[in-house]
Amino acid sequence: QVPLAESGGGPVQAAGSLRLSCVGGRQYDNCAGWFRRHAPGKAREGVASIDTDGRTSYADSAKGRFTISKDNAENTLYLQMTSLEPEDAGIYYCAALHVPPGMCSSTSWWGPLFDSWGQGTQVTVSS
Repeated sequence: QVPLAESGGGPVQAAGSLRLSCVGGRQYDNCAGWFRRHAPGKAREGVASIDTDGRTSYADSAKGRFTISKDNAENTLYLQMTSLEPEDAGIYYCAALHVPPGMCSSTSWWGPLFDSWGQGTQVTVSS
């Protein structure tokens, strides 16, 4: 596993937007995703994932507001976040892994299997 580099976080007002970027991953990885840690010591929770066929999945809190995408040529993963709410605040991390077919959407299953977490990027949402 290879550490990935996240960027794009920052302070934003509620209802605002941010686009997070993540560079890295191996060609062998068939699944990538974004995870969020609300506070130090809290577990990371899956926010969105995308597989090599472009199939996406989202946490209920992200549906309709966040969009995950991947630029394979640039080996970059994105998370477009709109209509941000204070509850979206936290440190966002990306991960990429090779998982069995059909398991990419199960971020709670494969997230803990990834052990090369980067520094993450902080998102702060003010009301």
